[in-house]
Amino acid sequence: MTTAGDGVQARICNLREEIRRHDYLYHVKDSPKISDREFDGLMRELGRLEGENSDLVTADSPTQRVGGAPTDGFEEVTHRRTMLSLSNAFDEVELAAWHARLCGLLETDQFDMVCELKFDGLAVALTYEGGRLVRGATRGNGIVGEDVSANLKTIKSVPLRLRGSRIPDLIEVRGEVYFPKSKFEKFNARREKEGLPTYVNPRNTAAGSLRQLDPKMTAERPLDIFAYSVGYSEGGEAVDTQWETLRLLDELGFKVNAYNRVFRALPEVIDWYKTWLERVHDLDYGCDGLVVKVNRLDYQQHLGEVGREPRWAIAYKFPSEQATTTLLDVRFNVGRTGSINPYAVLAPVYVGGATVRQATLHNEDYIAEKGLRKGDVVVVERAGEVIPQIVRALAEKRGCSDEQAHMPRKCPSCSEAVIRREGEAMSYCANASCPAQLVRRTEHFVSKGAMDIEGMGVKQCQALIDAGLLKDVADIYALKSQRDRLIAMERMAEKSVSNLLEAIDKSRSQPLSRVLVALGIEHVGAEVAVALARRFREIGKLMGASVEDLVALNAIGPKIAESVHSHFGQESNRRVVEKLAEAGVNMAEGEAEGGDDVDALADMRFVVTGRLAGYSRSAIQGRIKDLGGAVSGSLSGKTNYLVAGEGAGSKLADAERLGVKVLSEEEFERLVTDRTLAMANSVSEEGAESLSIQSSLFKGGADGG
Repeated sequence: MTTAGDGVQARICNLREEIRRHDYLYHVKDSPKISDREFDGLMRELGRLEGENSDLVTADSPTQRVGGAPTDGFEEVTHRRTMLSLSNAFDEVELAAWHARLCGLLETDQFDMVCELKFDGLAVALTYEGGRLVRGATRGNGIVGEDVSANLKTIKSVPLRLRGSRIPDLIEVRGEVYFPKSKFEKFNARREKEGLPTYVNPRNTAAGSLRQLDPKMTAERPLDIFAYSVGYSEGGEAVDTQWETLRLLDELGFKVNAYNRVFRALPEVIDWYKTWLERVHDLDYGCDGLVVKVNRLDYQQHLGEVGREPRWAIAYKFPSEQATTTLLDVRFNVGRTGSINPYAVLAPVYVGGATVRQATLHNEDYIAEKGLRKGDVVVVERAGEVIPQIVRALAEKRGCSDEQAHMPRKCPSCSEAVIRREGEAMSYCANASCPAQLVRRTEHFVSKGAMDIEGMGVKQCQALIDAGLLKDVADIYALKSQRDRLIAMERMAEKSVSNLLEAIDKSRSQPLSRVLVALGIEHVGAEVAVALARRFREIGKLMGASVEDLVALNAIGPKIAESVHSHFGQESNRRVVEKLAEAGVNMAEGEAEGGDDVDALADMRFVVTGRLAGYSRSAIQGRIKDLGGAVSGSLSGKTNYLVAGEGAGSKLADAERLGVKVLSEEEFERLVTDRTLAMANSVSEEGAESLSIQSSLFKGGADGG
């Protein structure tokens, strides 16, 4: 007889299989069988059951695609088999020369070739053991990549568990992550609407998305993947050709491109290439040519490699498509963080499968490099990218053009000075009260990670600004005197106004680190804000700090230091801080919970590698931060210690080269204890006794896992 527990476990297993099947049908086969609402219902039920039975949660459950805390860096992954790059052919002559060379080496007149579209994305390697995804890595330099498993799991077409009856014991699958063009356009349109800088092209955005330290950020970007080869495998049935490899990948549940073809003769390949020259703009992903591969795997092995390029494959590239048009104007918009984003207004021109009216100009250096002037005849290139680029201006066609375009010296929204920090390409309006920034700044100020004022979303922020009640974020704390006006506003009943004012009042006591995050200082996130608050303790001392004072903190580099110094150097920003202080907002860091030992590792930077016995990776990184230290993902001259566990890998050699001290887990514990006791000696006897007790408690906690 089945127990209730068995029934729950069986239902969880059934739900997972059902969800995997529908994920596969929707994201891989583009053939959904149920509505989004029905699918969401299955996911909610599974999430509820797993929440009630946490011991039954598995790493390959559909609920685990997005989760976990942000990381401080990526571990290096050495590829078991090098991820090669491709040589190129740009015309029929070069392709024919490649084919003739291989015929000579293979001592044959013909050989089968597989033609695959060449995707404009980012190559990755997915490793499965027993059919379960255990690691995902970027190509990197072909030999060493980065472990981005958590980010790759957010891509719905990446199977967490393989399907079918031919699952190998171990297999590494290689594929290309890409950002669909239609979704990229919507993504950029949303960013533009929010006043944020738009991205240049899908390929770079896909690459940047995979290197987000927070997987939840990656999950917000609708990435996809095509699988195209097997790096290596153990167990399972052997395959003899590239064509059979593609069929196997399809059976295992991967998304394989529908336009793969196998041909016998070179003219067939050339005809297929010409077909795609006409059709490439119809694709919803970047494609810049065909990849032509020798089909037989034994032939591939015989042909081998030259350097890091296989002899048995070549990229037959499409020519870039260009057109000429007139640069009508150079305009600017202002992002939430104050970035001044230039763009070109063009006379409409058809290029790359679309009519182009605008082109990004990126920043001041880009404009200067191109030497652009209003009225110039310019060459525009799309080359499969969604956002077009200005390749060059045709100076020989220039008449009496205006002077060269340049960045404005005053903000186009508020007329405050525009600044450009040393070492940065972007220019900024640093005025916290700039109207173009105010809605997004206010939304950020009240967000959960900042002042956490419940009941103030972007619509409420916009309505309050439109009503003239907010001129800067500090005016939030004056809303109490406007109660009647608030109640009279649309969708603002008396109860909701009371709740909002209560939440505003409660936020005054947020710690200084939260206030610093809320101010929206460029490059200052939660970790940097905590470091600043701990060191300076009061907002006045921080505002008076020099760049040198700021760089002295281990967690602060020159870029962040310059940003903080520049922010508080603006009179408008100082006025906002003064208004916040006058409104009763906390501007000093209180004594941290746990006593003085919270700063035991202050001004120390750590890197953690390998498997530890007493900690998970996130647990030891969290503890280091709690004790005032900083954690990064790679070693540098500023690293003080490498904490190394079993299987530490290449970071040990890096530590030796850089002269960084290596600590075992036990040595790390002794360092914490010694630092804590040293701090205790500088306080009263009573305080020292307290710190000693806390030190032993920390030790006991670590031993207990």
